[in-house]
Amino acid sequence: MLHKQSEEENTMKTGYDILNDPFLNKGTAFTQAERKNLGLVGLLPPHVQTIEEQARQVYERYSGKPTGLEKRRFLMQIFDTNRTLFYYVCSNHIAEIMPIIYDPVIAENIEQYSELFVNPQNAVYLSIDARDNVEEALKNGAAGRDIRLIVVSDAEEILGIGDWGTNGVDISVGKLMVYTAAAGIDPQSVLPVVLDCGTNRKELLADPLYLGNRHERVGGDAYYAFIDKFVQTAETLFPKLYLHFEDFGRNNAANILNKYNTIYPVFNDDIQGTGIITLAGILGGLRISGEKLTDQIYMCFGAGTAGAGIAKRIYMEMTGQGLTPEEAKKHFYLVDKQGLLFEDTPGLTPEQAFFVRKRSEFDRADKLTDLEAAVRAVKPTILVGTSTVPGAFTEAIVRCMASYAKRPFIFPLSNPTKLAEAKAADLIEWTDGRGLIATGIPAAPVTYKGVTYEIGQANNALVYPGLGLGVMAAEAKLLTTEMISAAAHSLGGIVDTKQPGAAVLPPVTKLAEFSHTVAVAVVKCAVETGMAGKNVTDADAVVNDLKWYPAYEQNSIEE
Repeated sequence: MLHKQSEEENTMKTGYDILNDPFLNKGTAFTQAERKNLGLVGLLPPHVQTIEEQARQVYERYSGKPTGLEKRRFLMQIFDTNRTLFYYVCSNHIAEIMPIIYDPVIAENIEQYSELFVNPQNAVYLSIDARDNVEEALKNGAAGRDIRLIVVSDAEEILGIGDWGTNGVDISVGKLMVYTAAAGIDPQSVLPVVLDCGTNRKELLADPLYLGNRHERVGGDAYYAFIDKFVQTAETLFPKLYLHFEDFGRNNAANILNKYNTIYPVFNDDIQGTGIITLAGILGGLRISGEKLTDQIYMCFGAGTAGAGIAKRIYMEMTGQGLTPEEAKKHFYLVDKQGLLFEDTPGLTPEQAFFVRKRSEFDRADKLTDLEAAVRAVKPTILVGTSTVPGAFTEAIVRCMASYAKRPFIFPLSNPTKLAEAKAADLIEWTDGRGLIATGIPAAPVTYKGVTYEIGQANNALVYPGLGLGVMAAEAKLLTTEMISAAAHSLGGIVDTKQPGAAVLPPVTKLAEFSHTVAVAVVKCAVETGMAGKNVTDADAVVNDLKWYPAYEQNSIEE
């Protein structure tokens, strides 16, 4: 599916209006006929380029930039002026460009967002101090477009860098780029939104260039009323909306998801996305090891929104495979900065409390105050890190796991790179090549004792774009547990078990292909469970019908 512009809109815009519209602009690729019909004669150099020529020129300039941040800023100039060309370049270099347009480079850009602000990039900025403006702002942002997907953040817990206030809008912009690059979501149908509820970051409040609200975060009833105002208004304005929550704080994220996930098709990537991709990695690893999920002992280090969300997803899979809730809970141990979480640990969130242990289970429970002590006492076969504590998975911990686990699963998922719990190469060495490894950031293959080990990246981008595409293609009434499980199994089933050193997850280089696989699985599940909002006879066909491809339409704006 290509961009669709109404005839009225096409005839209204001519000349510089078109060149300044990133959805319509083709730059030097406008044909001579288009230039004549659209008032562009004399406004462009005379040579007409193809999109291939433009893309080659862009990529050469991109490649010459010395740092990831400079590469990203150059690409954003293309994004701001020509969306089709931007996504054409991304689609041809997806694995290379993904870390540039999103994690980890986006974190650096967020930290400097206000200082370097030039273009709002079609985002909507909603202020808790102006709640009456929500509807007007969303209408202005949509500008008559049929919005099918919103990524919204209140930016309280951005990646591994925390609270960045209105600067966090960049996370919504970047996430939507991945949706389009990976799954072919039409960029005209998406809307990035930031909910500016204030910030508790003192350096922002003191920064004269900071563009957000200059007060501490508003919480409590006022905060939740603002969230509800946004959700209800967005759902009313855009009746086919799929709503993606991103980087909300640990005290609010689950509350918001739980309030709306039985009413609307909504998704929280930190709670659900990370859980899905981690489950997919475990399922892929189990295909390699030949073991059963229900025989594993699961430990998470870092029990925040992502950590608890992953544990809940694995737990639900265990109950889906036949364990009772009581039996499944016995397989889970959460470790946070206090050590192993117990019933009497102060300040537990509801999500953490679900998995706490009794002190009576251990002879020396008072000694389980760090990760190594917990590993030695529990002997987990799966260790997942969402702690943002660099180097937390030490050689002593990993060698301990390797001493009792045939194929230890070790997933250091924290990002960016400087916050990872371990390096893949070390994990392969410390487990003598037996570790089943997935990382949160891209990792190069590791050669050890003559075998090259491909390292799976537990990148949510492998799952959430296809998940969203499937939900939208089916016009699903809700995003259900069954649909999430179908997405994870569709990815976990792709692993090549015959290849020595095979990764537990498919490579990002085939992201578009796997996004389609996930989307089809989600559509089929929606149909089978009665969640599809329209009649679907061919899941593959409805997914293909919704996809947008980065190609210039010769007749879209010249009639």
